[in-house]
Amino acid sequence: MSPSLHVRSLPPPTALDMAEQGSLVLEWLGQAGFFLRYRGLNVIIDPYLSDSLAEKYKGKEFPHVRMMSPPIQPQDVRQLDWVLCTHRHSDHMDPGTLPVLADVNPRCRFIVPRAEQEHALAMGLTASRTEFVNAGEKLNLRKDVWLEVLPSAHEQFKVNTAGMHHYLGYILGIDEIRLYHSGDCVPYDGLAEHLLARQIDVALLPINGRSENLRLRGVPGNFTFEEAVNLCQAARIPVMVGHHWGMFDFNTCDPEIVRGQMRTQNKGVACYLPSIGFSLVCTKTPTCGEESNKSS
Repeated sequence: MSPSLHVRSLPPPTALDMAEQGSLVLEWLGQAGFFLRYRGLNVIIDPYLSDSLAEKYKGKEFPHVRMMSPPIQPQDVRQLDWVLCTHRHSDHMDPGTLPVLADVNPRCRFIVPRAEQEHALAMGLTASRTEFVNAGEKLNLRKDVWLEVLPSAHEQFKVNTAGMHHYLGYILGIDEIRLYHSGDCVPYDGLAEHLLARQIDVALLPINGRSENLRLRGVPGNFTFEEAVNLCQAARIPVMVGHHWGMFDFNTCDPEIVRGQMRTQNKGVACYLPSIGFSLVCTKTPTCGEESNKSS
């Protein structure tokens, strides 16, 4: 029998110990942000740890006031190895967070869509510390950790004249565990089949949904909870972590409704809503023992 994935929600001190022992530890940072730890490797995906959007949109139709405070200040994040950004939107590629992380972590490197190279450099990132990537590429982050780049459809694909995708998703192979972070995305043809072939263990998927009203106002949307579960079922992904909620009041979902859906509409997928202050600890075990349908 191939190893199965065991997932637990634990407080940070215990979780950090388990990361050193070989478990993959996921800490939610709000919105689409996650801090991944594994055997001394520290990776952050899509961190939004500032109020840059509230400052940008003050007095506008959607003022982008945070519904939750940052769980950590960017200047307090140390020993960081990699920062991954899925696309240009500031709640994923934050001008108030990335330059600070770069400054306090001089050995940290960044992964950014090649289509956004000019924007990243203007933000203050340096070419020598940044890997600019496009869909279809793979690279090693460490001997035991690799990354594969996929296109994402933030309601639709966006490709520049050079054929480079503006919206990306990432598959991380971390020893025996394979994790998929879609960035902002909706279902598209071929995605489930590609993920099925990669034998993904954990999918980090946005679940705030979308609406025509928001789209017409320049706010594209994402998977609904039902679509996220359907993708996991089709791709045989045993664990789904729902994110991209609880940050902005105009573009979120009701977590209590989602928790009800987790109990009644999970289709055999172990579903989690992360919470600030707890970490999800993912461990490969030789027997089937996944916890199912839980929210922290």
